[in-house]
Amino acid sequence: MLRQALLAASASTQIRQLVTTLPVSRDVVARFVAGDTADDALAAIGRLAGEGLQATVDYLGEDTASREQAAAVADEYIALLGQLGGLATAAEVSVKPTAVGLGLAEHGEKTALENIVRIAVAARNAGTTVTLDMEDHSRVDATLRLVGELRADFPDLGCVLQAYLRRTAADCQALAAAGARVRLCKGAYEAPGDLAWSGRRDVDRSYARCLRTLMRGAGYPMLATHDPRLIELGGVVAAMTGRGRADFEYQMLYGLRTAEQRRLAAAGARVRVYVPYGSDWYGYLVRRLAERPANLAFFLRALASGH
Repeated sequence: MLRQALLAASASTQIRQLVTTLPVSRDVVARFVAGDTADDALAAIGRLAGEGLQATVDYLGEDTASREQAAAVADEYIALLGQLGGLATAAEVSVKPTAVGLGLAEHGEKTALENIVRIAVAARNAGTTVTLDMEDHSRVDATLRLVGELRADFPDLGCVLQAYLRRTAADCQALAAAGARVRLCKGAYEAPGDLAWSGRRDVDRSYARCLRTLMRGAGYPMLATHDPRLIELGGVVAAMTGRGRADFEYQMLYGLRTAEQRRLAAAGARVRVYVPYGSDWYGYLVRRLAERPANLAFFLRALASGH
């Protein structure tokens, strides 16, 4: 129930207005968000690299309302990529298709494709890659069409699949091909019961099935989870399928289970941290609370204390 309430809150304009105008301590948002600017993101990437961790950087925002806004988001990514320099070996970028135009009523898919091509070219020039984030269930088909079209010119383009959707097992099978980079996460959006698993155990079982499919395939699995059992399962299945430590990676969110991130990296695993930045943090933060409701206690304590 709490998860459903938080997911509803993430989509509520009224609650967004209330929460974002409260005098929320910067420390609350800073636990999950690197900062407002590209310089903040670059500083976070540098700190993570110093701990043996890689990063994927997300400029916060989604559902842009105009071609101009979509182009401005792409410009932000291109500027960030141009500033990576020596950090390019430690960082890639994650792009939400609706942030670069996918949801526009006219020519949304075409606009998103054009903007992602611009970003992917900048990433290639910087010596790194792009991963397309997956959003709510209504965007899956369009996002996968973009992935299929883009990979002809950018074969290292990554994509995300969400284990809570019933279709994902088949999508994993289709995408577990040579050279394919697939991030598997549990999912942080609401969906109808006929399209999605709702119980935690069902989602976990789906994740485990999809993990095995990706590990047995010829692609490069990126296991985005904080669940200790699924982290352990990833290591076990990797060993069973003959994958070395360079043949897959773990991914975790900025500010969550940081000790575990460092432990895995120290043990030789590849670990990539999802680093969001920007001022449009509300939807991202509330979905993080929905994914792990224990985070809500931290958030409420910070609101109450002001720090």
